[in-house]
Amino acid sequence: MPRRKIIPVRGVKSHDGWYNAMDKGTVIIVDDEAELRHALGQGLDLAGFTVSTFAEADGALKDVSREFYGVLVTDIRMPGIDGLELMKAALEIDPALPVVLITGHGDVRLAVEAMRAGAYDFIEKPFPVAQLTAIAGRAMEKRRLVLENRALRSELAQGSDLDGILIGRTPAMIALRNEVVALAPTDADVLIAGETGSGKEVVARALHSHGPRHDRPFVALNCGALPADIIESELFGHEAGAFTGANKMRVGKLEHANGGTVFLDEIESMPLDLQVKLLRVIETRSIERLGSNKTIPLDLRFVTATKSDLEAESAGGRFRQDLFYRLCVVRVAIPPLRERKDDIPLLFHHLAREARARYRREIPDLTPELTAELMAHDWPGNVRELRNTADRFVLGLWAPATTAAPADDPDATLPERMAAFEKALIAAEIKRRGSLKQVYEALGISRKALYDKMQRYGLAKEEAVGAEEDG
Repeated sequence: MPRRKIIPVRGVKSHDGWYNAMDKGTVIIVDDEAELRHALGQGLDLAGFTVSTFAEADGALKDVSREFYGVLVTDIRMPGIDGLELMKAALEIDPALPVVLITGHGDVRLAVEAMRAGAYDFIEKPFPVAQLTAIAGRAMEKRRLVLENRALRSELAQGSDLDGILIGRTPAMIALRNEVVALAPTDADVLIAGETGSGKEVVARALHSHGPRHDRPFVALNCGALPADIIESELFGHEAGAFTGANKMRVGKLEHANGGTVFLDEIESMPLDLQVKLLRVIETRSIERLGSNKTIPLDLRFVTATKSDLEAESAGGRFRQDLFYRLCVVRVAIPPLRERKDDIPLLFHHLAREARARYRREIPDLTPELTAELMAHDWPGNVRELRNTADRFVLGLWAPATTAAPADDPDATLPERMAAFEKALIAAEIKRRGSLKQVYEALGISRKALYDKMQRYGLAKEEAVGAEEDG
């Protein structure tokens, strides 16, 4: 039997790892009734799907793979290989492939059992073509999300395991990974600079785990969280009787980390008098416990982190200048999330997967409106704030605040989808910023272009209340 023309489905994947939601995908129809096969193929073709029809199961799966962007529709009762055998063969190729079964009246019980075995849906003869078109649309959307999730997982898994720790494909994150790769095998002391929540400890642990000390202790201390009266004992340890309450000898954190890495977070919070002692430890690589005159040699690598400008702090007398220069053998700067917004979808998906594992919940659909709102936010809390948002998203407690028409409407045209995405993005920017001038500057468009778009999308009255142009 002649086959309808097939548009190649491989290549649907876009350059950035996402599947093209504008392509409605391919529907493979297998049915031995020529008239029904023709009617279904014509109806699905008019609905925008690419259609491939077969009179029998042989050859129907030649284009099916784990990358196939499509749906299989098959009659159950056929000569030779029946629909159930065909479904089994298709699900062996990809268990997540949507298979829709066409049944006669007496096959309904069989179809229900097949759904338990992995079929997506079934449809009972006789049925209008519109019913199959609606089912195919829903099945194709599910397939698209499966393929996008696989693409993201594949991207996270590619390259070294460092790509799955320091996630991002922007030039800033690529440079950061390269720095870690270069520094990890060395014993150079490193100062990590970055805003709150940017992942300073993640970088410190990556330096440790990818270096020769990976099997030795990694000891992390937050200098801002330790009370001033016990921080010296925590770092250096003490002998029994060294002070009131010191009933027995205690090994300090520095000694405990011998052979490994010490990570001192919020180093700017360390008291000035203790900075002098830390400087000596770094220079001599040795300590003396409180209440002891015995010198204990140490083999340590120091990694410190700060959210402040330590050079400015030392110039202002709030941090010892000699300690600053001793710590800053190599300085690694972590870019804030607002400066690498192209990393947000990939990173959000990774964090949502982690949340799914913790809470045992499925990840809701990542719609264009949601992505637009994520991209529009400045993320002052950086990755930590994004992680909290991903947690709330997986728990069903967060959704986009915009009210734009859904851009993933299966019946929407390409211009309609693009317009919905643009409206959602502009609405989110107007909501977030204090003036329209800030909006058009942030979006990189002219004032006139912003006003024209607001009028086109009806945002002037709905969204711009209170957002006046300043100048």
